[in-house]
Amino acid sequence: MEFKFSLNGLDNERGFAQNHQLTLKPVKGRMISPIIVFGVADTLAVNEQTEYLNDDVELTLRVDMRQVLKEFQEKGYYELFSGEKFYAKDFTGIFVAGNIEPLSWDFQKLGTKEQFQLTDKNNDGIYEIKLLFKKDIVASDENKLAAQWKLAKDISSYPQLKSSSLLLDALYNQAIEEMLLDIRDDGAFMAGEKWPGVWTRDISYSIHLAFAIINPDAAKTSLLAKIKNGKIIQDTGTGGAWPVSSDRMTWALAAWEIYKVTGDKDWLRKSFSIIKNSALADLETVRDKQTGLFNGESSFLDWREQTYPLWMDPNDIYKSKNLGTNAVHFQTYNILAAMVSELDEDVSGLDEYVSELDEDDSELDEDAFKLEEDASRFISAAEGIQEGMNKLMWIPEKKYFGQYLYGRNYQSLSPKSEALGEALSVLFEIPDSKRQKEIVANTPVTKFGIPCVYPQTPNIPPYHNDAVWAFVQAYWTMASAKVKNEKSVEHGLASIYRAAALFLSNKENFVATSGDYVGTQINSNRQLWSVAGNLAMTYRVFFGMQFEPDKLIFTPFIPKNFSGVRTLSNFKYRNSVLTISVKGFGDGIKTFKLDGKVLKDNFIQTSLEGKHTIEIVMSGKTAKSKFNLVKNEYAPETPKIKLTNGQLSWERIPGAVQYIVYKNGEKFASTKKNIFTCSQKYSLEAYQVKTIDKNSVASFLSEPVTVRREEKIIEMEDYVSTYENTYPNYSGKGYAKIEKHHSDITFPFTTEKEGLYTIDYRYANGNGPINTDNKCAIRSLMVDTQFAGAIVMPQFGENSWNVFNFSNSVQVYLTKGEHTFTLTFRNSDDNMNGEINGALLDYARIRLLK
Repeated sequence: MEFKFSLNGLDNERGFAQNHQLTLKPVKGRMISPIIVFGVADTLAVNEQTEYLNDDVELTLRVDMRQVLKEFQEKGYYELFSGEKFYAKDFTGIFVAGNIEPLSWDFQKLGTKEQFQLTDKNNDGIYEIKLLFKKDIVASDENKLAAQWKLAKDISSYPQLKSSSLLLDALYNQAIEEMLLDIRDDGAFMAGEKWPGVWTRDISYSIHLAFAIINPDAAKTSLLAKIKNGKIIQDTGTGGAWPVSSDRMTWALAAWEIYKVTGDKDWLRKSFSIIKNSALADLETVRDKQTGLFNGESSFLDWREQTYPLWMDPNDIYKSKNLGTNAVHFQTYNILAAMVSELDEDVSGLDEYVSELDEDDSELDEDAFKLEEDASRFISAAEGIQEGMNKLMWIPEKKYFGQYLYGRNYQSLSPKSEALGEALSVLFEIPDSKRQKEIVANTPVTKFGIPCVYPQTPNIPPYHNDAVWAFVQAYWTMASAKVKNEKSVEHGLASIYRAAALFLSNKENFVATSGDYVGTQINSNRQLWSVAGNLAMTYRVFFGMQFEPDKLIFTPFIPKNFSGVRTLSNFKYRNSVLTISVKGFGDGIKTFKLDGKVLKDNFIQTSLEGKHTIEIVMSGKTAKSKFNLVKNEYAPETPKIKLTNGQLSWERIPGAVQYIVYKNGEKFASTKKNIFTCSQKYSLEAYQVKTIDKNSVASFLSEPVTVRREEKIIEMEDYVSTYENTYPNYSGKGYAKIEKHHSDITFPFTTEKEGLYTIDYRYANGNGPINTDNKCAIRSLMVDTQFAGAIVMPQFGENSWNVFNFSNSVQVYLTKGEHTFTLTFRNSDDNMNGEINGALLDYARIRLLK
């Protein structure tokens, strides 16, 4: 077994994947471990065992905490392996995580699980815990499968499917029933059996996939439950939610789909106001003006250790630019433009929002979002994203988009694929048609489905890493149908239907390597977006439904192995009730009949009323196709580099054949050694290293280390009337405390030379944990009275006011001479909490880039 001890439930004993090892060798079912010193590597190697336990084992696990406690007493803190100080007053307990049940590597929740907390009953500094390891793997109650499924709900009011496959018919009925089970007493959708709450992204993707079509009333109720102060709520997340997480605009996808299905003008007006209010805040706080792209965490991939290198903190994640999140923002601005057209009114309606603001507090960047008589500025925002994605995120040699841009002052593209983003970019037509086909043909897909990301990160348990998510698979299958890739569609359908049939429920995810739902960190029956993804295969693929404001288009895609006759009856569309049949197979339509009459076009108008019959006969032809079925690879480990006297060094990585050195975000050199001598051309240079293995698979880039000539530190306590120094680790005399309604902090700055500068702030935000809540602090940085960018200060731990970190950096070009910097609060800085929006400001740091 492998395990690691933990202060307060955090992954802080030793470095990444530097775990303790122990072979279970019980005597009469019991075993006492050696005393393991906290933070010290094992001295004895453990050979891998192939034998299995004959009996259950009660293990007494022991750890020596005497050195930690000694440092607590003498210095008031213990220095962690990372060099960070862990303060005695913050210590709440010692915990253990590991790779064998009942242990897990779930550091997110470890500190809340008393069953994994060690105790020191005799106060000798040796902490102990008793753990029971079972000889047989027995599924817990929550992991037990039903022996059978039988329809129990009345689903007669919903569309009825009858096809040549009894299995697919049963899976369709099961999905309809699970949708009904996922409706709460208040009429809104819950996220799943284990998740009774209403989650913005879960309901939005689900509504966009299927529920706008068959249950628009519950869809509207759900969406309206996620509104506060006229804006869309970003669910709790990394660093305190928005703007670190910024995919709340999935709401727009769902709202627009409801309108296209229903034609409800009242809904259109209401949802337009909500979306544009939210979009205006995003344009100020989330958009990166240099690239046209939007910052923020990967859409739905919100467990940061799963898909980001471990060195990336919430500030780094905020500054990153993810593929799927940008696809959502792209489509949001297209939707806003389309809504303006549908409302038949000019964009001046947005003045209602701006008029609520002080004249000096305008939320709009006039160069990017003017209030004109048409939707051109909405389209301009979308075009900026589209250009940025195609220019900065496309990987020509791989023929798909990269995962995200990441780094600090200089950013690089992660070459991993990101399945949801790849699919949405095809569906929203972000690249041209040639690239759309290339994406589907070349993005890596594994045996049991398309993994969320590829390749996988080593030593991270399956959840988003090494996992297939049904709703992502559904979007991928729809994208495959769009570009008429039969083999990819067939594999996608099989992935979804295999899991639903085998598990007798629409589980949220399963392990990409094994195809089993057991083994992922969290799972649930009847997960809402998995249910919707299943239904989307019927509505969006087999029947090819595409809803537009003025019509319903049919473009069915039937792989040859799914050939047959399928009929959907009692399908309600506007004021009509349809019976739709599709016969045969193919990627095109041979004949399209409405009430027995052959039509030239394959759509019906919104004006259709009453009962009607649609008969579609497929062409019997599909184009030649291929997709990239691969073995589920793991990337090598990410180096951890240090800079000493101008020389980079790092520990050798197992399996590495070479290391690539990056300078200022670009490939600079390659070496087989684990040292590299830096050279300096600019005032501030950042170096990173990544590992390449024998299969040419790359690790993440290491945390940047900087070579700099000079930096200017401006102590914030010198520019406020009163300051505090209650919490340790500050610089200078203390720090300035800022709250939502505080006065501005302004300081002068004189430059000796003209150039591009970067500014950030050293701060502490102890208003919540690092992985959840909604109290990310936000301020606007004004340079010479002009808005320069948002300063974002995520949470870094509940009551961790002694933990100071740097905010995101803002780059600004300064002429030689005097300037003023002001940190102020504007309406666009309102976070998801709405009330608590504060931090402790230690100092500002200004550095010349070049």
